[in-house]
Amino acid sequence: MTVTRALPGRNASPRTARAINDRLALRLLQQEGPLTAGQLKELTGMSRPSVADLVERLQDSGLIEVVGEAGEDRRGPNARVYGIVADRAYVAGLDIRVESIGVEIADLLGRTVARADLHVPDGADPAGTVAEGVALLRRAIRTAGATELHTVACGAPGLVDPETGRLRAANALRSWHADLVDEIRSRLGVPVLLENEVNLAAVAEQRVGAARNDDTFVLLWIGGGVGAAVVLDGKLRRGASGGAGEVGFLPLLGTPELPTATDCDNGYHGLVGSRAVCALAREHGIPVGGADEAEGAAAAVTAALAGGAATEGFLAELSTRIAVGAAAICAVLDPGRVVLAGEVAQAGGAALAERVAECLGRISPLPTVVRASAVHGGAVLRGAVVTATDAAQEELFAPVV
Repeated sequence: MTVTRALPGRNASPRTARAINDRLALRLLQQEGPLTAGQLKELTGMSRPSVADLVERLQDSGLIEVVGEAGEDRRGPNARVYGIVADRAYVAGLDIRVESIGVEIADLLGRTVARADLHVPDGADPAGTVAEGVALLRRAIRTAGATELHTVACGAPGLVDPETGRLRAANALRSWHADLVDEIRSRLGVPVLLENEVNLAAVAEQRVGAARNDDTFVLLWIGGGVGAAVVLDGKLRRGASGGAGEVGFLPLLGTPELPTATDCDNGYHGLVGSRAVCALAREHGIPVGGADEAEGAAAAVTAALAGGAATEGFLAELSTRIAVGAAAICAVLDPGRVVLAGEVAQAGGAALAERVAECLGRISPLPTVVRASAVHGGAVLRGAVVTATDAAQEELFAPVV
């Protein structure tokens, strides 16, 4: 234990001081894990009687409990180890894609207790898909042993309108995506947060991945879709209309046509999206498989990395294409770090990131670290769970007065 937060309630009224100290103790238990009363005293700078009162208040509120003892030779209150009651509340994260729905249920500490997935075939009935999505969520809740949820966070492609909080569909997005979020809000009657899926991937990378604890970075998503998430000075930047990071619409110099407001195929998306990667792979004689273009592009990258010198031309061209978009972003934002995510980037891993960094270094004067995603099990889903967990803790860890 090296972090000390001495006397956080100094100069406050007794009631305010208690509230501040309660929240601080809960945050310490959340960040550091179970602690004894003595450790809480050391980390908060509070007196022993104040810590004893704090522990009693938080136990009475149902937020903490005794989870063990510090040592066999010690007895008494100070030997007890206190931890947050993880099943005090449950949250859900949803990853809503064009072809799938993923659900993850987590406890108050963000630990996964249930997961479920649903494949959505092309041309599926929208109303039926919404019903199946709600049923999928309810089954996951039952599997987790929960009776209800505190908060749900959903990630979906498209723009989230900052005024209405609803999804503004992109060209490839079916109407059922917005309808599913609305139906969950109506059926569950709990807070349902909605965020662009690439933004949630950035949340996950900042918390547990390649941008851990970074205040400024950009996540560049290369896969079935193309997009970016911008984190500046510790804050996720969504833009005036919720469209910050729509880099798939970046125009390309030297091409006969430009993207339009409804079609980004002639923009950066048409250069590095899955369809373009599959076409590039075929040009270089690399087989393309998979159930869809995103899987096919990822498989082609994996095969290329195992192919040696024969596939180096494909990797060089792909790296250059990705670096072109990264350079445009860096010229405007100078983030210092770019995290590559999405199906293609995930398949390429560190090897592709190194190639992109080399290309970027040749065309941009700004020093920029390029890293591959380090979130396992789905960055969007993990970001959704983190977002929902943070919201639940923010409310439940409110001052106990």
